Amino acid sequence: MNWREFPVYAAGVTHRGPYKDGPGEINAAIAIDGMVINAGDLILGDEDGVLCVPYDQCAEVLVAAQAKKAAEEKQMANILAGTHDASWVDAALKKLGCSGV
Repeated sequence: MNWREFPVYAAGVTHRGPYKDGPGEINAAIAIDGMVINAGDLILGDEDGVLCVPYDQCAEVLVAAQAKKAAEEKQMANILAGTHDASWVDAALKKLGCSGV
């Protein structure tokens, strides 16, 4: 997504600030609704919400996201090819005693 296409839900201009001599801090941790965000953390957002990935976990999260995307692409290819096997869903529901399976 191009940055110009990123949805903005609120925008504004502060004509008399920020002040150059305070108050405020640069590269300090902040907390939003109990979620601590540090300088360098990765912030992701979409219409469902916002996520903060700590900087030291970004590489691990990227690998996991790429694996999830590959698995979903494989599943979609199987669905389109008519070879998707969802029998595990029926088996799990039957094991739980769900009727109509």
